[in-house]
Amino acid sequence: MSSLRDRYSLPGAAPARLRCTIKSAISCVGQGLHSGHDVEMRLLPAAPGTGIVFHRTDLGIDVPATFDRVIDTRLCTVIAEGAARIGTIEHLMAALAAAGVDDVRVEVNAAELPILDGSAAPFLFLIESAGIAAHGTRCETLTVLRTVRVEQNGAFAELRPALPGVSGFELNVSIDFAAAAIGAQALSLKLSAESFSAELARARTFTLASEVAALQAAGLARGGSLKNAIVVDGATVLNPEGLRFADEFVRHKMLDVVGDLALAGAPIAGRFIGHCSGHALNNQLVRALFADQANYRLSVAAPALELSAA
Repeated sequence: MSSLRDRYSLPGAAPARLRCTIKSAISCVGQGLHSGHDVEMRLLPAAPGTGIVFHRTDLGIDVPATFDRVIDTRLCTVIAEGAARIGTIEHLMAALAAAGVDDVRVEVNAAELPILDGSAAPFLFLIESAGIAAHGTRCETLTVLRTVRVEQNGAFAELRPALPGVSGFELNVSIDFAAAAIGAQALSLKLSAESFSAELARARTFTLASEVAALQAAGLARGGSLKNAIVVDGATVLNPEGLRFADEFVRHKMLDVVGDLALAGAPIAGRFIGHCSGHALNNQLVRALFADQANYRLSVAAPALELSAA
């Protein structure tokens, strides 16, 4: 990806870049976090303007990855088209958005993506291994024009216009958990391919040990283990290897924001500010943004310099 980064602006940067897909098909197998079922997933190149489209190979149904297809946000983001559901898409969506992949077809033979190690790093590895190819059309940018806010029970999520003279997408995320191993954490980051790879991609999903039995009884987290999630018991992290970052919890929450907001369909120019926000509030925020055309502008800016995609 380094040559592409040198030649084109990726999400969170200006000027506008060309739409991109992957160069070649690539696949992986793993287990669904909530179902516990084995899952096969394949990423394939797609034509300009396709967007991110999931295809249930067992049902023969396409499911576009858009915010208005979200039907469930309990512990993950689930999209659907008719009887076809695709769950736990946020980590892959985050990796695709950060890598600047606009058009790709995702084939999957089950109702959930593989969780792999619980982070976005394996998906980013797949994308980088497949390579990225630029199309001949320019990518739209979703510019936030005025502040949009959603809130619930003390948690909130906002999209704000960028500060004067600042381009790209900035995130400010804070969390506050009673578990001493997590506590209060906050992180600010300007999103780019490089910052996502270095600061967010390896952060894993997490849960509380006291909630595992109830989740499994509700049909969730049946594929969860210390190999694909951080498990916290009070002040103790149960994973033998410990944490990848001292503040891995807030980093993963920010990763989720990137993935959930990628369902807006275009790189965002503006700022995200959230406190204790989860998948539900993230999706409500995108819906609130698009509810009024005065909130945003979709546009294609002229590039500063024409470059060959070769």
